Amino acid sequence: MPSHQRPAPPHPPAPHPLSEAAFRDLFRRLRDESPDGGHPGRGALERLTPERVVAAAAEVRCGRTVSLAAPVETRSGPDSPDPASHRMTAPAHGETGTHGLDFARDRFAMNVHGDVDSHLDALCHVIYDGRLYGGVPASTVTPDGAEALTLELVHDGIVGRGVLLDVPRLRGVPWLEPGEQVTAEDLVAAETAQRTTVGPGDLLFVRVGHRLRRRTLGPWDVAAARAGLHPTALRFPAERQVSVLGSDGNSDAAPSAVAEVAFPVHVLAVNAMGLHLLDYLDLEGLAELCDEQARWHFLCVVAPLRLPAATGSPVNPIAVL
Repeated sequence: MPSHQRPAPPHPPAPHPLSEAAFRDLFRRLRDESPDGGHPGRGALERLTPERVVAAAAEVRCGRTVSLAAPVETRSGPDSPDPASHRMTAPAHGETGTHGLDFARDRFAMNVHGDVDSHLDALCHVIYDGRLYGGVPASTVTPDGAEALTLELVHDGIVGRGVLLDVPRLRGVPWLEPGEQVTAEDLVAAETAQRTTVGPGDLLFVRVGHRLRRRTLGPWDVAAARAGLHPTALRFPAERQVSVLGSDGNSDAAPSAVAEVAFPVHVLAVNAMGLHLLDYLDLEGLAELCDEQARWHFLCVVAPLRLPAATGSPVNPIAVL
């Protein structure tokens, strides 16, 4: 039964806001549990061992693939004031040859960390209290590029077992409304309802229905209002020891649950836990295929661009069921 036809359970109470002191306490606890032991390395990717990659590949059943990326947005809108640009550089208008060889050429540019295009956040992306993940000084991010914790950590790609937890499906609605927040209890309940398990080294994807709402109702100012995870929900990926966290939003809800920190989930995930984040994915096709196959785990392949000094990259993750 499609998610929008499921009987809706009682609306969950809104999670409580966190004081800055409570947030900092949570930050310290999650940081101290990081897989690198407080030293800068590959972060949570240390858990994604070759043995776990082999096990993930062995679970492919039907061989169907689905993209987890949205088409790149080149039109300005309330969630894309600085859209990607794409223009043809050749052939010039009216100069298309009718004989012999010619080439069509184009140029592409993107604000990688915008609020609409699918992208990966490197571990150098989030600065908190003057430090990057593992205590690396923020001064290592220079006008010429980052010098540590860059995309070079994932130059061979990220391949592993992906798991999709569909929170709107759990709540019996097509999507979460902007401002709604996902709790750790929601993630445990979704895991149980979908008869799946999130484990060490997994790539965890949390659907809030952002893309479906955008396609149905049109874009809106997501900087002011968006569904996402409550900061305390990060206890779930920490306890499950996941390697990557992704969402069809940017994992952070707006308004923030922490008045003093605009993006608390980014701070906890990237800066404290060493998790690469995948933001603004499109999980609709994956959710449909998982529902059809009655399997919510899959092989997942993430291949960022080779941008050695960059803090992030556009990305097109592929799930294989």
